[in-house]
Amino acid sequence: MEQTEPEGTHWVRTTLNVLGGKWKILILWHLRKGAKRYSALRRSIPEISEKMLISQLKELEKDEIVRRTVLRSVPPQVEYAFTPHGDTLLPVLEALCAWGEYHEKQLLSSCD
Repeated sequence: MEQTEPEGTHWVRTTLNVLGGKWKILILWHLRKGAKRYSALRRSIPEISEKMLISQLKELEKDEIVRRTVLRSVPPQVEYAFTPHGDTLLPVLEALCAWGEYHEKQLLSSCD
């Protein structure tokens, strides 16, 4: 007997494949207002290891969400920013932030 997934499940899986994991959404949140140099991004998320940050940025670049630009400077510096395709995630990030705020307030009010 063939089981079918509920409508939209495939698209949710696709989204999770791109944004899943502990760090990607937080990285994108820090890039939402414009390009950041690698070092600034690293400082804005101190709890992520350098290896993990590099790995997550590479995956986001592969999925065409962010672009990596090597700046002509001495020493060379790298900057990350949203691609036009990645810009389509901005409303999603804003909605996640708003929901997180709402959720936290709900939890606090239920403790009263």
